[in-house]
Amino acid sequence: MKRPVLFIIFLLLALPAVAQKQYTLYFDSNKYEIDPASDQIRIFKAWMSANKESKVVAIDGYTDEDGSTQFNDTLAQNRVDYVYNLIKGNIKIRDDFKTRSFGELHKQEADKSKNRRVDIFYIRKDQLHLENEILGIEEEPAPEPEPKPIVYTEKIVLRNPNGTMDEIVLDTVFMKKVGTAKPGEHLAIKNLNFYENTFAITQESRPRLFELLEVMRLHPKLKIKLQGHICCMEGDPRDLSTKRAKAIFMFLQQYGVPKSRLSFEGLGTSQPLYPLPEKNEEERAANRRVEILVVENE
Repeated sequence: MKRPVLFIIFLLLALPAVAQKQYTLYFDSNKYEIDPASDQIRIFKAWMSANKESKVVAIDGYTDEDGSTQFNDTLAQNRVDYVYNLIKGNIKIRDDFKTRSFGELHKQEADKSKNRRVDIFYIRKDQLHLENEILGIEEEPAPEPEPKPIVYTEKIVLRNPNGTMDEIVLDTVFMKKVGTAKPGEHLAIKNLNFYENTFAITQESRPRLFELLEVMRLHPKLKIKLQGHICCMEGDPRDLSTKRAKAIFMFLQQYGVPKSRLSFEGLGTSQPLYPLPEKNEEERAANRRVEILVVENE
C-alpha cells in the first residue's frame, strides 16, 4: 500500500543524501513566477537537462508569513503548479506524483527570502532501482494467478492387441467427482468388471481405468487407496479382493502415477453393500466392486 505523500516527504528528508536529492527555486515576495531571463531559470534549465533520466517524486511550495493565511496558501499552490509545468515533459515524474503546498504553515527561517521557495525532491538515475525503498513504499505482492479450469479429456483412442483402433468415451462427471473429492470419501468405480474368479479386467472396463488415470494426472496432489471387495460368500480364501485392487494399482503405476500416491487393500466380503447371501445378480454385482478411498487431495 502506498503511504501518504506527507509521510513520503518526511522519509525523503530523513534519508542519506546518496538516496535522494533536493533542488530549490526561490521566488520574489508575492510572486509565483520567476523571470525567464534570470540566472536562476538558466541554471534550472541546465539542471533539468542534466537530469532527464532522474525522477521527481515530490514538489513542496512555501511562502513567508506576510499576508493572510488564505492568500499564502493559494500563493504556495501557484508556485508548485508553476514549477510542475516547468518540469513536465523534461524530467520523469512519478506516476502517483502529488504536489503539496504548505503556505506559511511551516517553520519560518529568519531570512524571509528562504521561505519563499519551492523544494523539488528527486531520485537520480543510478538510484531508481531503490525508488520504493527510498520512498518507504512496500511493494504489494503480485496477485496469485487464478487457477486454470481443469478440462477432462472426453475421448481417447486406444490400440487393440490386433492392431485396430478404438475410440473410447470417458465419463467426465465421474472424473470431476473424484478430482474434487475430500479426504476420507469413498467412491465406487462403477462398471469396473473382472473376468469370473480372476483379477483380469474385462475389455469393456478399460474406460474406467483411463478415467482414473486422467484424474491422477490432472490432480498431482491426489492420493488414493484402492479397496477391493467381492461378493457371494463369507471370506476371501484366494484373496481375490486384494488382487483386483492391485491390478488397478499396477495399471496406474505402469502409466506413470508415482507409487507414493497409491496404495491398495482387499476387504473381501467384510463391507458388503447388500447382506450375504445376495438376493439377485444386481446385488452381487454391487458387492463385487473396487472403491477409491481419497487419502489426500488439495
